[in-house]
Amino acid sequence: MATALGPLRALGRAAQGPGGGRLLLLLPRGRRLHLTAPSNDAVVISGRKLARQIRQEARHEVEQWVAAGNKRPHLSVVLVGENPASHSYVLNKTKAAADVGISSETILKPASITEEELLDLISKLNNDANVDGLLVQLPLPEHIDERKICNAVTPDKDVDGFHVINVGRMCLDQYSMLPATPWGVWEIIKRTGIPTLGKNVVVAGRSKNVGMPIAMLLHTDGRHERPGGDATVTISHRYTPKEQLKQHTIRADIVVAAAGVKKKASYITPVPGGVGPMTVAMLMKNTIIAAKKLLQPKELKALTV
Repeated sequence: MATALGPLRALGRAAQGPGGGRLLLLLPRGRRLHLTAPSNDAVVISGRKLARQIRQEARHEVEQWVAAGNKRPHLSVVLVGENPASHSYVLNKTKAAADVGISSETILKPASITEEELLDLISKLNNDANVDGLLVQLPLPEHIDERKICNAVTPDKDVDGFHVINVGRMCLDQYSMLPATPWGVWEIIKRTGIPTLGKNVVVAGRSKNVGMPIAMLLHTDGRHERPGGDATVTISHRYTPKEQLKQHTIRADIVVAAAGVKKKASYITPVPGGVGPMTVAMLMKNTIIAAKKLLQPKELKALTV
């Protein structure tokens, strides 16, 4: 999540998990986070362990899909420039794809590529029947409009979940490609048995790819087509006054943050090894959904023809 979250370091309480404990979910940024060790009675939620479980499920699903005579799912990743972090992230994604039986390719392009050239490449991949899932690794060079690029990827191949149609359907509690990091947070909460109905949640950060989708998944109606968490969610950001942020977090049962946070918690996801591995695992699930063409309702087709 973008935004400066220094005020969180001053907070003395974390959020509630099962049995009255408190849950603190830490999201990875482009750097290692420095945080105090959890208290002796804190339960460390292993994102790696949960991610291995989800990848095992994905592997089994791919095996069944291929055994039934279907084409092996294929993921295409477009990587622009020489950003070391981006190259590392993409390598993790392609390694995970190989692990679960998804074929993949990384298409490298120089930072000097024009926006028009990149759009042409995306158009070709959209029309390639062999490509099931497609993502363009962010960030992109400054001369390229990231929103235009995200919207150029056809929604049913948009395994990042960044296309405006997928975002809109998510906000309407409809089935859609969910962004991988928010979906990873949601799966951690569900699979760990953390109750959300009626709980107070603070999401620190309002980025359109992470903070906003997490808030949407946690607060929306659990009875709808795409069930939500029925929580009461507060989104803080760089202009949230320090004292207000402190009060919101003191009342919170769950805190989702992307900054080093010095506080005690009954349940905590470590960094690294928490949400990061879950992000990659959920990307694999999205690729399988794309391969099975599970998100092609008539109204979606009509909007993209």
